[in-house]
Amino acid sequence: MFCRRKAENGVEYDASDIITARHLFSTRAGGVSTAPQLASMNLGEERGDEPGNVEKNFDRLLAPLGFGFADTVRGKQVHSTNVRYVTAADRGSLFEDTDGFVTDCPGVVLVVKVADCVPILLCDEVSGVIAAVHAGWRGSAGGIAREAVSVMCAHGAAPENIHAALGACIHNCCFEVRSDLVDSVRLMCGDDIAQRIISHRGGRMYADLTELDRIMLLAAGVLPENIDISGECTCCRPDIYFSHRATGGRRGTMAAAIVL
Repeated sequence: MFCRRKAENGVEYDASDIITARHLFSTRAGGVSTAPQLASMNLGEERGDEPGNVEKNFDRLLAPLGFGFADTVRGKQVHSTNVRYVTAADRGSLFEDTDGFVTDCPGVVLVVKVADCVPILLCDEVSGVIAAVHAGWRGSAGGIAREAVSVMCAHGAAPENIHAALGACIHNCCFEVRSDLVDSVRLMCGDDIAQRIISHRGGRMYADLTELDRIMLLAAGVLPENIDISGECTCCRPDIYFSHRATGGRRGTMAAAIVL
């Protein structure tokens, strides 16, 4: 189950009780960014923020976990299914073309950034392996959640021991899609899955990304009772979360982070 927490420094974040490793999903609250569309916990360097604000925001965000910006591993996300295994030597690194990370090393803060896409954090507390995934529709349909489980298992995890938390994202109440996207999902996932995640209302089509990621996690062997999905829709609540769709792209960026 997800809950909202507020740290002593004013940072507000979401967390799931299904994940035993230290982790969080950021909201807009508790940062130093002052531009209206970025206020105040903007974590995206590419959003036109004042120099230094993003690093300060990361330091504030990660303080409740006992870490800072220098401890993070981040990716230049490209809506791929690329999941990289990292170690302590990679702290402070920014990797090209990477949308997910896996580690079994303590003190390495895995970070993915979102503003409607699905942030997924995974943990196998038995083997001590964690993962963080950025899943937009392309990554979700391509099976990045399943790929993350595969990489975790290559480093000692077992699917039945993996717990997955899917943070606040755009839900099917707001994620209207065109026929070309639906056709792409059919091509990548098959008609059965496409029918399960696409709904029709008022002559329009809407996609359920969290259900798509749940299907992929189940296919990878994660148990249904070990999957926790936040009910918060970023597009419905741009006052709490950054949402690309709700603001027409004038927004900051959130992050999900996990560390052993």
